[in-house]
Formats: sequence, C-alpha cells, structure tokens
Amino acid sequence: MNMTLFYISSGLFLGWSLGANDAANLFGTAVGAKVIKFKTAAIIMSIFVIIGAVSSGSGASHTLGKLGAITSLPGAFVVALASAFTVFIMTRYGLPVSTSQSIVGAIIGWNLFSSNPTSIAVLTKIVLTWVLCPVLAAIFSIIFYKLFIRKTRKLKLNIFMRHYYIRTGLIVVGAFGSYSLGANNIANVMGVFTNSITLPPLDLYFFTINQTEILFFLGAVAISVGIFTYSHNVMATVGNSIYKISPSSALIVVLSSSFVLFLFGSVSLQHLLISLHLPTIPLVPVSSSQAIVGSIIGIGLARGDKNINLKKLRNISFGWLLTPMLSMILAYISLFFMQNVFMQGVY
Repeated sequence: MNMTLFYISSGLFLGWSLGANDAANLFGTAVGAKVIKFKTAAIIMSIFVIIGAVSSGSGASHTLGKLGAITSLPGAFVVALASAFTVFIMTRYGLPVSTSQSIVGAIIGWNLFSSNPTSIAVLTKIVLTWVLCPVLAAIFSIIFYKLFIRKTRKLKLNIFMRHYYIRTGLIVVGAFGSYSLGANNIANVMGVFTNSITLPPLDLYFFTINQTEILFFLGAVAISVGIFTYSHNVMATVGNSIYKISPSSALIVVLSSSFVLFLFGSVSLQHLLISLHLPTIPLVPVSSSQAIVGSIIGIGLARGDKNINLKKLRNISFGWLLTPMLSMILAYISLFFMQNVFMQGVY
C-alpha cells in the first residue's frame, strides 16, 4: 500500500500543477479585474472541481486510454511525473500551458519507449481539439459579448446593480466552469493510473465509491491544493497581460471558456445527443488555458480593439508547442532510468 501511495504521488503532483496553472484560469480574469477576491475564487473552484471529477470524470479518460493504456504502475508514475514537471516549469514562467498537451506528450513518450503503437486516429482527434478549443472559445466569446451588450442596454441598470449582477454571474459561471474542468481534466491527472492500480471500493453506507472515483477524488483534492498555493502568477498573466478586460468582459470570458470545457467533458450531453440521433462531441481532455486565451481574444475582436498583447500571446503559443515535446522527451529519458537504473518494469 505504501508503494502504491508513492507511485500515485506523481499524479497528485500533476494535479497540484494543474491547480496552479489550468484551474486558476477560470477565475483569473475575475480576480485580475478585481471583481472577486482570490480566496473566494479558490474555495468555489475547489468544491466544484471535486464534484465534477468524481461524478463525471470517466468520459475523457477513455480517450487517453485509447492513446496509450499503461498497465505498469512504475510506468504510470514516470508518465505522470514527466507531465507534472513540464507543467511546473511552465508555471514558473507564468505561462498558462495545457496539462492535456503535457500528459499526451508523456504518453507518446511511453509508447515510443515501450514500442507500443500510437493510434494516429486518436492522436489526430486530440490534436484537432487543441486547435478547435481556443477557436470555439473565441466564437462563443464574441456571441455572448454581443448578447450581453444588447441585453444590458435594454435593462438600463445603474452602476451598483450592474456590479452586483456581474459579480453574481462570475461566481455562477466560475462554479460551472470548475465543475466542467474537474469532469474534463481529471483524466489528465489520474487517467494513466486507472489500468495499472487496484484499489478496494470504499463503502460510505449510502453509496459506494469505486476505484476510479477514489483516484479522481484524490486527484481533485491535489488540484485544490494547487489552486490555493501556487496560482497567482498564472492568474496575473491571464487576467491582465494578454488584454486589459473589464468586469463585464471577465464574465463573458469565464462563461465562454466554461461552456467549451463542458462540451468536451460532459458524458450526459453525449448520451443526450446519441438519444436524439445527433452527431456527438468527442470526450477529450482539453485545456482551460487555451479556452481562456481564446475567449480573451474573442472579447478583443468583438470590441474591435487593437490592444491585444501580441508578444505575450506569442510566448503563450510557444509554450503550447513546447509543452508536448518537452513532456515526451522527459518521459522517455525518465522511463529509461526507471527501467535500467532502478530496475522497475515500466511496461
């Protein structure tokens, strides 16, 4: 049991890194616009990330399993550790990178080391969502911004009521986004362990939590710790550096990005679309960082402003490209040491 806890510690580290980086983005705009205090945002995020992870986290994890099903616990440990270390490095530089890209790069590194073929079809689906995620977020941001402007003009609210509704709206959509993040991104944190570990179910009298739900709960708690302890740098980058936003724009940004996360992480929505004989949306872990950045760009385009910080945007884009490659290289090298120096089978 002690060795099991040791091995999943890398997943907990990755969860902490996600909380410090990706999860912070949901309220980064609100905190940056000084509408909500950081502590309030962190509490809301922590509660709803845990709920989303435990109740709806299994959908996106299946896609990662198709990319590479790691059956060795030491191998899963190394993959999660390489991914976490990559995100940690990027966080140190205040760049809102993607844990989705990081874990995918690490899994590909494991595939290369173990001579396990990487499914091109699954990889293509995942990479396409990386492109589609910020684009959809920008589109939703533009649409929601236009609707918001039209609605507020009709209501003619005074400044105090306007601030009240915006703050309330930010809390509601931030909670929704945190739930969606937990449902979508917990696969990045603990998905690699689901095929390599065996845990007894936990009986809580009224209901029973299975192995996967236990792993997802632990990962979500780690995300919460990351939110509280190390998310200020990324919040500052997202909240103010790319584009100066107002409190009302912050509401649109959080709503747009949360909606995108929900689309790619909701098992219930997929079942509904299937029942209606409609095309389904792939359950793929996407990046809240990419969704937030896309939403902020959408706001800038909707307002017709030319004040988007292109230099900062270029640095963030470079981080997105570097993340999977760095994670893949780190995973491959670490797997070599685990296999040949520490004599632990990684596949």
